[in-house]
Amino acid sequence: MNEYLEIIIRSISVYFFMLIALRIFGKKELSQLNTADVILILLISNTVQNAMVGADTSLVAGIIAAFALFCINFIFKKVMLKSSFIRDLVQDKPEILIHNGKTEYETLARLGITSDELEEAIREHGVEHYNEVRLAMFEIDGNISIISGNENLKQTKHKRRIHKTLS
Repeated sequence: MNEYLEIIIRSISVYFFMLIALRIFGKKELSQLNTADVILILLISNTVQNAMVGADTSLVAGIIAAFALFCINFIFKKVMLKSSFIRDLVQDKPEILIHNGKTEYETLARLGITSDELEEAIREHGVEHYNEVRLAMFEIDGNISIISGNENLKQTKHKRRIHKTLS
């Protein structure tokens, strides 16, 4: 039983390591994975699998590790729902890119969004000029949401196409 408890502890440790690593290295990038990112994730999954089960590569060890991950993920999501501190620690907040036609250039620079990319998102939402945008938000999932200011209120989402690596 001791070896199975070790697998559970290792799995939970890896879960929290990955949570912290994604927070530090930019989880917003996960919505637009390129080839290098997919390779990185596949290699990380193989690496952490070894760290979770150690030398025991049996079916039972794999099932225990997977079960521990499902359990800790379930518990952690419940904790995030109840604790705003934990939620704020783990999740980014949506960012305002344009408010009432005024572009927030400092926010764009901090997030690594170019003016060209923002203009493309605006055009994809059927808006001709940034002055017509009442609100443009960079959502926590990496999408850009646009709410136009005209009488035929348009509310659409733009999926960023830029491909960045996680490193």
